[in-house]
Amino acid sequence: MPVRPAETEAELEAHLHGICFKTGPPQRIGVEIEWLVHDARNPRCPVEPDRLHSAARHLRTLPLTSLLTFEPGGQLELSSLPATSLTACIESVAADLALVRPAMRAMGLGMAGHGHNPWIPPHRVLTDDPRYSTMEAYFDRWGGAGRSMMCSTASVQVCVDAGYEEPGPLGLGRRWLMAHLLGAVLCAAFANSPASEGCPTGYRTTRQVVWTQLDPGRTLAPPQSADPRAAWARYVLDAPVMCVRSEEGPWDAPKGLTFRDWVRTGRPRPPTLEDLDYHVTTLFPPVRPRGHLELRMIDAQAGDGGWIVPLAVTAALFDDAEAAERAYRIVKPLAETAGSRPAPRNPLWRHAVRGALTDPELHAAAVACFAAAQEALPRLGAAPEVIAAVAEFTERYVARGRCPADDHLDALYAAEAEAARAHPGDGDITELLGKDRP
Repeated sequence: MPVRPAETEAELEAHLHGICFKTGPPQRIGVEIEWLVHDARNPRCPVEPDRLHSAARHLRTLPLTSLLTFEPGGQLELSSLPATSLTACIESVAADLALVRPAMRAMGLGMAGHGHNPWIPPHRVLTDDPRYSTMEAYFDRWGGAGRSMMCSTASVQVCVDAGYEEPGPLGLGRRWLMAHLLGAVLCAAFANSPASEGCPTGYRTTRQVVWTQLDPGRTLAPPQSADPRAAWARYVLDAPVMCVRSEEGPWDAPKGLTFRDWVRTGRPRPPTLEDLDYHVTTLFPPVRPRGHLELRMIDAQAGDGGWIVPLAVTAALFDDAEAAERAYRIVKPLAETAGSRPAPRNPLWRHAVRGALTDPELHAAAVACFAAAQEALPRLGAAPEVIAAVAEFTERYVARGRCPADDHLDALYAAEAEAARAHPGDGDITELLGKDRP
């Protein structure tokens, strides 16, 4: 709870400048992985809150290196410590998963890698946390997307160092711009959430659609600027305040209050540095600077090791100087398609969300970026099995203009076609589904 005295607007801006981008040679990599938790026998059956709380208590007794948390809808998240190499990051998280997965199975629970829950509507199970109660009420102003984001989505978030202060392939300015352009390519290549409540939504990544339907003041990217620090500081201070924390009573903030307004008026109470730091945790742009760069646009992936491929590809394209230079040259022309609107509401990201790699421009960029990543992985010391996993994903999806969502759509439409044959006269498939196939 707030303890330090209130600061001036200039002091808060200086604080943000100091913590948002920590520059230097890219040396560390991290990953945050989320899974949808379900009953192991019936994934369409919601997990009761008591059962989930019991599982959380048990998992927290395991000797894990990663931080283990649960999201409002019961999604399980593992957040790695910063690792000094891609191999160290993978080995650390894999060792934790080797403990978590059998423990979950022993409790009759499964962990599914989908960007958006394909089976059941959103349902909050963490009901006694004031942060989530306030967040739910806040996002309800924009309709049901907030509850879907909180309770039905899961991702693979890759964290890379901000880079050098100086210009160049590994420089901060270039990495910041590349993250927002390459982000659309990663979003498309790893799109893995085409359904909701058993029906196709018309998008390859429903998870990313959900983010575009929320408060633009905290979910869009800051305007591109030659000075990312100044742009981010303005973005943070001009974002609406979601929570005014209190020892007693609700955490609600006055509607429309920005953090800058809060500083200037001192109402409902003077804000502190702790309030500012907490405010930053309620902002969800596709790339979030937290000293490092947190890339938030990748859907959760299926399989025990599905998270490894997006981690490896992203690390290779950001942290190998040759691959970073190639990737920047590949994605820089995408800025013309993106236009002046911020991600993820610009045309480039919209193409990624709906068509993924069926979009010719995104497909060409993905093919070239994955080739650069494959060449870089041996230079980063990646293990042979990691290199093989990236090659297999490239051949199965990227080279063919597909993404994991297409596998789900194929299976869904095959099942619906079979059902239509078994029950003729009940209407065609798209009529039964009430959706158009993307």
